[in-house]
Amino acid sequence: MIKTISIVGCGWFGFPLAKALKNLNLEVFGSKRNSQDALGLKAFGIRGFKLDLDDDVHLQESEAEIKAALATDALVVNIPPALRKAPEAYLKRLAKLQKLINGHKYKKLIFVSTTGVYPDQDKELSEHEAAAHSDVSNKLLQAEAMFVNEPNCTIVRFAGLVGPKRHPGRFLAGKSDLSGENSAVNLVHLNDCVKAISALLSTESTSRIYNVCAPIHPSRKAFYTQAASNIGLIAPQFLNDGNCQSRVSGKVISSEKLITELDFTYQFSDPMDMLSAC
Repeated sequence: MIKTISIVGCGWFGFPLAKALKNLNLEVFGSKRNSQDALGLKAFGIRGFKLDLDDDVHLQESEAEIKAALATDALVVNIPPALRKAPEAYLKRLAKLQKLINGHKYKKLIFVSTTGVYPDQDKELSEHEAAAHSDVSNKLLQAEAMFVNEPNCTIVRFAGLVGPKRHPGRFLAGKSDLSGENSAVNLVHLNDCVKAISALLSTESTSRIYNVCAPIHPSRKAFYTQAASNIGLIAPQFLNDGNCQSRVSGKVISSEKLITELDFTYQFSDPMDMLSAC
């Protein structure tokens, strides 16, 4: 039974997750990159600790304290890749984290990844179809490979994230000459991400990798036009792709495994319904 959990990366997703797990009477540790932010978690009953994987002096001086905060029953690794800004930094950070947790056996270890590992193909894609189709996807898969063979590890691949302070109406508003008007939208709401991780922590899962993506996939044009309208912004303009059919095409991320194996029900199955909750 899991009684303690540490969340590496207590930010936009990690902080709501920490609060939700605290409400389940778990003792929750959460990392922040600076001491003041870590101290601020105390007001929410979360045991904050500083962890800056880019600061080698800090890692050496605070090693014992960091290791103690990571020595919990379960661990969620939620480090944003930010590969376009610093392509080499992500894997280096993960390698340093691995050294800090080396030798500790977790009852559950959840590594948060992304559906960016899937190539752009006109089909539904399930967990076994990830491929290194670009430099970014190659690094994402390398990151997963660093953790997937750890005991009791589960890889969770989030689709595009929306929720508070991430309203999708802002993503494409006012842009023109956009391609892919009939391309499928693959999104997931913050609430369902928190719900999925909570379910994986409390359930014996049979698979090592799960997609977390809303099971309904509207077209880009329909969704982003409505999303912009929802907050009073200028709708994006799409190029006519010459497809007379109205069917949604392109990459569709399947969440069937999560739904079937964990009996998981999405709060927001349809991205259109997410718009009022962002």
